[in-house]
Amino acid sequence: MFYALAIVCDDYFVPSLEKICERLNLSEDVAGATFMAAASSTPELFASVIGVFITHGDVGVGTIVGSAVFNILFIIGVCGVFAGQVVRLTKWALFRDSLYYILSVIALIIFIYDEVIVWWESLILVIMYLIYIVIMKFNIKLQQLFTIKKNVANGCTVGSELQDVKTNQQYSKSSVVMVDEIICSSPPKYRFPEAGLRIMITNKFPPRTRLRMASRFIINERQRLLHSAYGMSTTSLDGKEKLIENGGLHVDSDEFQEDNESNYLVPFSIPSGCANKLKWVFTWPLICALYFTIPNCSKLRWENFFMLTFLLSTLWIAVFSYIMVWMVTVIGYTLGIPDVIMGITFLAAGTSVPDCMASLIVARQGLGNMAVSNTIGSNVFDILVGLGVPWGLQTMVIHYGSTVTINSKGLVYSVILLLGSVALTVAGIHLNKWKLDKKFGLYVLILYVLFVCVSVLIEFNVFTFVNLPMCQDDF
Repeated sequence: MFYALAIVCDDYFVPSLEKICERLNLSEDVAGATFMAAASSTPELFASVIGVFITHGDVGVGTIVGSAVFNILFIIGVCGVFAGQVVRLTKWALFRDSLYYILSVIALIIFIYDEVIVWWESLILVIMYLIYIVIMKFNIKLQQLFTIKKNVANGCTVGSELQDVKTNQQYSKSSVVMVDEIICSSPPKYRFPEAGLRIMITNKFPPRTRLRMASRFIINERQRLLHSAYGMSTTSLDGKEKLIENGGLHVDSDEFQEDNESNYLVPFSIPSGCANKLKWVFTWPLICALYFTIPNCSKLRWENFFMLTFLLSTLWIAVFSYIMVWMVTVIGYTLGIPDVIMGITFLAAGTSVPDCMASLIVARQGLGNMAVSNTIGSNVFDILVGLGVPWGLQTMVIHYGSTVTINSKGLVYSVILLLGSVALTVAGIHLNKWKLDKKFGLYVLILYVLFVCVSVLIEFNVFTFVNLPMCQDDF
């Protein structure tokens, strides 16, 4: 189910939202804070909706809390440990998202402390997200104001230039050869798709878009460098790919096919490699179902059907999310594990694995700042919309004046631990002089293990009584 959700979100849902943002002429920051954030957090949102309206449990809240901790601690820790180099982090994006996220978590703690959610509490969460969109709208002006005040306070107007020199010196000491350095040393002649990826990596675009485009560009650039190492290069003639190898010119139909279908899965194209073939065989029914029921608006012939792609992919995400939550609930009930623990651990990790892999890819190329700002910024949507919208629908639309009950008293402690995790992470980044390295990665990974252990012990009534015993069936 996790893999199915990843395919639907990445190959169908995200492209449809990109088309919607393009047709609505939304600015990049607003689109990133609204539609792109929704694309990345759709599984958590539907898990929360199912938890409120169907299972009437805490699995949705637990998933969002666990996913937030997984994103902040585990993903940043993996990037720090396996990046293979020291990456410097910019202060403004991290300061902006961390501050607003801390305010969001504090509001969540206040609202769930009495274990009852009323209509005005859910409305406040949604309004806070609208304020966040306004902040993103004026992000560039706020950043300039923040930088000017910082430079004036330090008595320096060229701090950014000096910082760039230090950053370049730091990168020069690294043993990892950056893709950007290779590109600058021998810049290739890009086709239109590669040029578009290069543009979308710049800071004019929101963190999630930059993260996805950077990972795609890095993979494409690595393939180009491998071809160059083996005496192979590509050129374009009559709209088709030609492969030049050892002075010879011939048409490589497989490469042409891969170039045109690299961004979506086709059930009739068998991939190369034993592992890829095995995965293709096991997922073939899923690929067929999605291929024949959802028009892929990434293709030119389906480009104008982006709204249909959006609706059908949303339907599939709802189906997969329901099956996923049902399976986790049944497994937890069978093993005697509370819903909150299943949400904090299994569901949270499963829904965040694709983001973890993408963050690791860009961090290894020196773009760790993009990965860190993305992990913290996307969590704002999870709490304010992922919880505020389902609670608001229940208390203001479906049953006006009703309340949503939080079943687990231990969830309050888990959210408090989440707040502490964010504070310790930001404090650790500051004490580490705004660097993402192996030492800091190990630090946040240890924090993640401690969070999971303490949350599990709380839910099992080790420290205090928070959960009633599960019902037993008499046969």
